[in-house]
Amino acid sequence: MSKVPEARNFAAQNRKARHNYFIEQTYEAGIVLTGTEVKSLRGGKSQIAESYATERDGEVWLVNSYIPEYLQANRFNHEPRRPRKLLLHRREANRLIGAVQREGYTLVPLSLYFNKRGIAKIELGLAVGKKQHDKRADIRKREWQRERQRLLKRG
Repeated sequence: MSKVPEARNFAAQNRKARHNYFIEQTYEAGIVLTGTEVKSLRGGKSQIAESYATERDGEVWLVNSYIPEYLQANRFNHEPRRPRKLLLHRREANRLIGAVQREGYTLVPLSLYFNKRGIAKIELGLAVGKKQHDKRADIRKREWQRERQRLLKRG
């Protein structure tokens, strides 16, 4: 399990991931990008809410992530929804691929950010989907915590 650095400059976040999935472990991975994709990411208009990671030829790929075209790049622009290769150690990749294929887990991107050295990284969560009653229980628990804080604050 990789440590995630404190200094983050978020390019995109998947806020619904923790609502729709039980996140069991998180991994940090590099992502292979072209120059126009990096410039576009710094603009902050990218989306990873509907994306997921999958296995192809023994490697992990990010599918359906949206990085808009860079407007100043004219003919050298990139395709907005192309699959992007994720950079993981071989042992980590094999562990994730095995969990997805054998145990029914899903690889969900949680956030896409630039670390303190300016390198684009993606935080992946090894997740299991929540059922509807689990989501309701989480909402009920969260609302009770808010109400309890209000009552304690009032005295």
